[in-house]
Amino acid sequence: MAFINNKWVAFGVGVAAGVAAVSLVKNPAFKKACAAVVGKGLQLKDDACAFAESVKEDAQDIVAEAKYNNSKKAEAKA
Repeated sequence: MAFINNKWVAFGVGVAAGVAAVSLVKNPAFKKACAAVVGKGLQLKDDACAFAESVKEDAQDIVAEAKYNNSKKAEAKA
C-alpha cells in the first residue's frame, strides 16, 4: 500500500513541478534572464573556438618550421 501512495505522491510532485515550470517560463523576467545566460554561453563558445583556432595555427607554424629545418639539414648533407 505504501508503494501505491509513493506513486501518487511522485505524480503529484511532478504535476506541481510542471505547473510551476509553465508559470515560470511565461514570466518575462525569467525569459530575459534565460536569454542572458544563453548569450553568455554562446560568447563562451565563441571564445573557446577562437582560442582553439589560435592553438591550431601555432601548432601548424611549429610543424612548418620543423619541416623547413629538416629540409635545410638534408640539403646541407647532400
